[in-house]
Amino acid sequence: MIDKAFFLFPAQGAQYPGMALDILEESSKNGNGKVKNLFTLASKIQGKDMAELLANSSPEYLKRTDVSQPAITLANLAAAAFLEEKGIMPTGCAGFSLGEYAALSIAKVISEEDCLSLVTHRGNAMQAAIDRIQADAEPPGMAAVIGLAPEQVESLIADWKKTGLQDLYAANINSPRQVAVSGSAAALNEAEKRFKEAGAKRFMRLAVAGPYHSPFMQEAADTFASALEKVQFNDPVVPVFSNVTGKQVNSGAEAKALALRQIVEAVRWTDEEAAIALLKPEALLEVGPGKVLQGLWKDTGSTTPCYGAGTAAEISELTKTEGA
Repeated sequence: MIDKAFFLFPAQGAQYPGMALDILEESSKNGNGKVKNLFTLASKIQGKDMAELLANSSPEYLKRTDVSQPAITLANLAAAAFLEEKGIMPTGCAGFSLGEYAALSIAKVISEEDCLSLVTHRGNAMQAAIDRIQADAEPPGMAAVIGLAPEQVESLIADWKKTGLQDLYAANINSPRQVAVSGSAAALNEAEKRFKEAGAKRFMRLAVAGPYHSPFMQEAADTFASALEKVQFNDPVVPVFSNVTGKQVNSGAEAKALALRQIVEAVRWTDEEAAIALLKPEALLEVGPGKVLQGLWKDTGSTTPCYGAGTAAEISELTKTEGA
């Protein structure tokens, strides 16, 4: 049985219709009511029944940034609450992109209410920016560069910028051999040729709504800033890590400043994983929908296990006593 683990929270792209409803159902049978309270709180903030939304929304509708951000965050927080009901507590937290808000909440940097409110404002601000971006004849987007080390990708982008290739940015440092880049349509077309010439195995266009974690999202950051400013950020009670720096966050003030920068700067996930490994956790859990973070952890070569904890069945499995 696992009673302590490092919690990792997933981001957009992990959503699916019906997520977290099994957790709500199981928790309602004999839990402490916290999961149900989270759904009630999220529904109040959203102005709609979140259980009904998750049950009846199409995959396409759930992809909308203004829908997926509060929905995934609710699923992440519900999974964490169900883990607590089962006696599994976090030794630390980190989240990929949007997942960082659940991490901040579980680390007591922000309240659950502020967390759900912030991701609603963040999702709305980013959706508005994306709607404007997508109105362009050739909108910017994202692509995955596979087969080059992150340091090489960032070095190449810096060199190319000096010689005139603008509007290309490292956005998600996912693994030692995979980096997602954001760029204008023209920059991505040119970058595809150049990265392949540099030895990339693949340059794969990503089916995402916008050029996330890049200066293209500055409009969203400017809009989000006013909502962020009103929220109290406290010092973390367990270690929590930043996408922007890849390091542990030391104070609430630091977390607040980094939350705004996160919208327009790269997710340095490999640096976070390296910093987490230094804490020598006995196990890690992907707390929320999907298996992406389990795969990225495996790519580090660590022998420390990372388990799924996004469904009621997965969480119940973690509580089983060995040999029982």
